[in-house]
Amino acid sequence: MTDIRDSPNTLPWPPVIIVAAVALAILAHWLMPLPWLPMQLAEFFFAIGWLVVAGAIAIDIAAMRAMSRARTTIMPHRGSDHLVTGGPFAFTRNPLYLGNTMLMVGVGLISGILWFILLAPVAAFATQKLAIEREERHLELRFGKKFRDYSKKVRRWI
Repeated sequence: MTDIRDSPNTLPWPPVIIVAAVALAILAHWLMPLPWLPMQLAEFFFAIGWLVVAGAIAIDIAAMRAMSRARTTIMPHRGSDHLVTGGPFAFTRNPLYLGNTMLMVGVGLISGILWFILLAPVAAFATQKLAIEREERHLELRFGKKFRDYSKKVRRWI
């Protein structure tokens, strides 16, 4: 096992978690579809879903660009070279994970598959326990007071 200073995770947990949650939502819907909303509300939530997906993609792209500009890795199993605090990192310490969670909710609203919406917080919780908490220990060991000050100002999710 590598030192947490060098690498926060041994596996890229967040992509594995989100893919597993999506697969589980599809399987659950196939095995036990849950009722959706009446047509009038379904159309409204369909439109809201597209706005949520657009917002999620915008957050993800902005976060990737901020990390690229800072010349640090986007890969959750590699060590960070620089602490990124600008762009979407100014309002959430985990914009990519927030974007992934929003994406699941948006797809649920668009598709009418309630399982996406129900499993999104489960995937977010698993991401926090399997990745975020280790990443935060990595960042604190790597950047010390700078990270502690940043984490006091900016919330983990929103």
